[in-house]
Amino acid sequence: MSAATDLIYGRRPVAEAERGRRRVHRVWRAPDTAAERLTEMVGSPDHQGVVAEVDAFAYTDGSGLLTRPDSLILVLDQIQDPRNLGALCRSAEVAGATGVVIPERRAATVTAVVCKASAGAVEHLEIARVRNVADWLTAARDAGFWIWGAAGEAEIAPWQVDLTGSIVLVMGTEEKGLRPRVAAACDGLVAIPQSGRIDSLNVSAAASVLLFESVRQRTTAKK
Repeated sequence: MSAATDLIYGRRPVAEAERGRRRVHRVWRAPDTAAERLTEMVGSPDHQGVVAEVDAFAYTDGSGLLTRPDSLILVLDQIQDPRNLGALCRSAEVAGATGVVIPERRAATVTAVVCKASAGAVEHLEIARVRNVADWLTAARDAGFWIWGAAGEAEIAPWQVDLTGSIVLVMGTEEKGLRPRVAAACDGLVAIPQSGRIDSLNVSAAASVLLFESVRQRTTAKK
């Protein structure tokens, strides 16, 4: 395998890669290749008998995401768990989001684990890595986007704000939430009302609520 290629694994991720943007160079399948050998190749027993060599993941240009009208963009501020990143990308792709933005540092990147957790959604989703999230949000506002951050202390529910048009949704980490400068770069903060006894939703579940509330509003507006 060359430096310009990656190994991914799992039936669904490989199938999505075969119909996605990345070139698939080679596929190994059990029983033609022993399961133990596949596990050794990818360092995980979760391969489901399928491993593929594909082009390294190509990130998109963050500024390019801001040129499309009525875009829905998900920004992830320092999400470090690759499985969370994968689940978030899956929700964003299913919701029809224009793209996902992640920081270049102190954040998970698109790996085989992320690809598997996303069920291959990363193969169809534009993902940008930006040097500074707060600065990117400022550029988004200048481009005409409304920016809403998710914060547990907020007093406004997502269905109380307009999530149609050009919208950026910003999610922080479960432990620390949004960093102060990132929160300050938002036009407003929203919180999902909760009636249970635990503190919060998983970040991927919370993002799904916000994403599909935006989808609901957009669908209603077209009727």
